[in-house]
Amino acid sequence: MSDPYYITTAIHYPNGKPHIGHAYETIAADVLARFHRLQGREVRFQTGTDEHGLKMAQKARDLGITPRALADEMSGAFRDLFEQLDITYDRFIRTTDQDHHRASQAIWQAMEAKGDLYLDRYEGWYSVRDEAYYDESELIEGEGGEKLSPQSTPVEWTEEETWFFRLSKYQDQLLTLLKTPGFLEPESRRNEMISFVSGGLRDLSVSRTSFDWGVKVPGSEAHVMYVWVDALTNYLTGLGYPDKTEDYAKFWPASLHLIGKDIVRFHTVYWPAFLMSADLPLPKQVFGHGFLLNRGQKESKSLGNVTDPSELAERFGVDNLRYFLMREIAFGQDGSYSAEAIVTRCNAELANSFGNLAQRTLSMISKNMDGKLEAFDLVEDDKTLLETVREACRNGLPDAFEKLAFSAGIEEWIKAVYACNQYVDEQAPWGLKKTDPERMKAVLQTLFLAIRDLAIAIQPVVPAKANAVLDQLGAAADERDYADLTNESWFDALVDAGHLVEKPTPIFPRLEMPEEEAA
Repeated sequence: MSDPYYITTAIHYPNGKPHIGHAYETIAADVLARFHRLQGREVRFQTGTDEHGLKMAQKARDLGITPRALADEMSGAFRDLFEQLDITYDRFIRTTDQDHHRASQAIWQAMEAKGDLYLDRYEGWYSVRDEAYYDESELIEGEGGEKLSPQSTPVEWTEEETWFFRLSKYQDQLLTLLKTPGFLEPESRRNEMISFVSGGLRDLSVSRTSFDWGVKVPGSEAHVMYVWVDALTNYLTGLGYPDKTEDYAKFWPASLHLIGKDIVRFHTVYWPAFLMSADLPLPKQVFGHGFLLNRGQKESKSLGNVTDPSELAERFGVDNLRYFLMREIAFGQDGSYSAEAIVTRCNAELANSFGNLAQRTLSMISKNMDGKLEAFDLVEDDKTLLETVREACRNGLPDAFEKLAFSAGIEEWIKAVYACNQYVDEQAPWGLKKTDPERMKAVLQTLFLAIRDLAIAIQPVVPAKANAVLDQLGAAADERDYADLTNESWFDALVDAGHLVEKPTPIFPRLEMPEEEAA
């Protein structure tokens, strides 16, 4: 697969420290970026922080600091978290970056040149928390009778001079786009947006004059751009827009915008319309994933159930957290997590199954074969096992990951791990040393081959742990791509070189249930 792959997360709003939802989305994007790199594709992966808007200005005012100081502090917290989580982004973009201001003003001027911007007065409802405008018909009633957004966030009546974008002009084109197979996934999000656009689109207010923390509107300095015009443009900024750079030519349009379900409207209605107006190609796909719930509840400060993802990573290990989040939840749907669930899942599948398989296989090779690998012949049972493993690693996991069905892909992988453990139990190599030592060697080395393929396949999810297994196997650093799956020349090279398998160090130790959860 030689075509370049450009994946982005939503840029995260840094009016507070990163939460588990930010980690979830960014880990998923990192898994995809690693997955496509392992297939030989040139990948561009971008994430970052969305630092403008009224919400940031108000938060900074409440703290008695400047919006820039708040943005600098919180952006740093996101970068620290992503480094801890082993996120392999190519650019961490900030909307306060100078090249981003230039890109945002360029797309504004392109829309203006198209005749799609006009000055008027906005009167209507606005949610500061969502940074979104809402029609009266979209509002819901709170417990006290107050008006709320569809996300149950407070709204306020806003009146100000503003630039408008002719969103209504693009209604038919947007409907055609939304009905295009594959553009918006999963299906539930697509149906929701088709319904929204079919109900009729009004022109969109795209500037503010009530505050000045944002990108200035070119030629209209009293206005700053509506934060979503600014924020969405980041996907172009990272490729050098408005210059026709090599990166822009190679990676745009984006292969995938990976976002939360609460901002699908901005990415599949407003953003395509802006791009249509600016005569720019449209992204190939937008995927709106679900929310992550804490024991079935949405996290909130009032409930006292907000979890710091950095603490989870320290508590359970980065790769364990990555594995759990990708394995436990059907991506696209809402899902729940808890300390007990993390420990249970990781112990059962990583420690007891894959970790134990690698540990005891390598230990037996080290002890019973003096660590020396030898050429051997496969019998039917060996071939059956290797075909099971290779089917999972070559097809089962990759096919599911292509569809962003991470849990289903890992399910195929863990079934192959279980098959290996069943093979161990049936072949009982510990008893073959005296009765048939050559068969013992064949069994152990069949497992050696299987473990190598399993470790290569699961790298996107647990990169540090998988590579530690490959290190113990003696697999060369440049022979760990998906193209190397099933290629046994590496094994022949190890034999020829007289490679010795050392006594292994446990890579997947069992997690202990924290006392408060165990009680």
